[in-house]
Amino acid sequence: MDTPIQSTAAMSAPERARALQPLLDEHGAEMDCRRELTPEVVEALVGQDMLRLLLPRSLGGQEIHLLEFAKTTEALAWADASVGWFINQSNVSSATSAAAMPRASAATVFGNAREGLAWGAKHSKSKAIRVDGGYRLSGTWSFASGGRHTRWLGAHSAVQNADGTPHVRHGRPDDRSFVFLRKDATITDDWYVLGLRATGSDTYTVEDLFVPEDRAPARDALEERRESGPIYTIMSTLLYATGFCGVTLGTARRLFETYVELARSRHSRASANAMIHNNAIQREIGQLEARLSAARAFLHEAACEAYDAAAAGKLDVELRLRLRLATTHGMNEATDVAIASYRAAGTLAILDSGPFERRFRDAMSASQHLQAMLPHVEMVGRHMLGADNVLQHI
Repeated sequence: MDTPIQSTAAMSAPERARALQPLLDEHGAEMDCRRELTPEVVEALVGQDMLRLLLPRSLGGQEIHLLEFAKTTEALAWADASVGWFINQSNVSSATSAAAMPRASAATVFGNAREGLAWGAKHSKSKAIRVDGGYRLSGTWSFASGGRHTRWLGAHSAVQNADGTPHVRHGRPDDRSFVFLRKDATITDDWYVLGLRATGSDTYTVEDLFVPEDRAPARDALEERRESGPIYTIMSTLLYATGFCGVTLGTARRLFETYVELARSRHSRASANAMIHNNAIQREIGQLEARLSAARAFLHEAACEAYDAAAAGKLDVELRLRLRLATTHGMNEATDVAIASYRAAGTLAILDSGPFERRFRDAMSASQHLQAMLPHVEMVGRHMLGADNVLQHI
């Protein structure tokens, strides 16, 4: 029987996420096997309005504070990383697209609590040809996280003129995100991966699909942004980074808590002392707690600074870089804590029936994302030193 979910009227988004944790725990193993969320979990997420956390209030969304969003993805991932990943991906994709679309069109696409958005990364092999009233889109994209649970898919592409030359808008190459119904795409079921299996991040293809102008937002072009809230000033890259950092922190926290609980009662055959009396274990647990808590505190501080500055119209490069550093650092610290917790569990960690194996696979898969790559940290270091630098992903 599914775990009942308590009434969540007037609860904050992180509180609603924590209320979902027992259900996500109950369905976690099944979702991993299915490579998608269970219908019960999807319905619970919709019931808790988890797909409209960042959507503009003008469209019926919650438009919550960035700090609250980070806490929400963390709380969901504590129970199931794939759920946290899906909720982050869908919310940022929907909100930033809606903020750059005509309001009537955005309301048509995102006006229902059930409507999410999934899409894959931009690449150079797609085509979006300008035609009367819109575009003709062709291409194949991968990593559509959560796409099995949304009616809408999207794709990013540079825009070409009818003669094949690059289209220029606002004085630069025209890059757009194209939103279309999932039924209009060909889905390739190829999501066979190490972890984050329940995201169902399939590959999809469209061929010469007409996408009207009003569903082709340039979501990070300030010239086309129709919403003025702080979330939409921060823009997509750092929003994704903040939510994914929350996912990795939540996953690592669950693995670490499981390690601590194990250490209270286990005696490893490799040691003369029970784990609870082992000085090395005691020291490691203290250090891991400090690292995870410090990474979380840095993320929260940088998220608040960026959000408050955006609200005041003062979000500058320095604060963007600080949030970039906090998110990348946090994801890497979380990965290290997850690895240490897994290794400390010994052979128990490798059992499918144990509490470590699935979450460790999720943690390792999350660690491979672009947002966790250490060249971001190098970029921040170059900026601090005044060295030659190219600022990106901020």
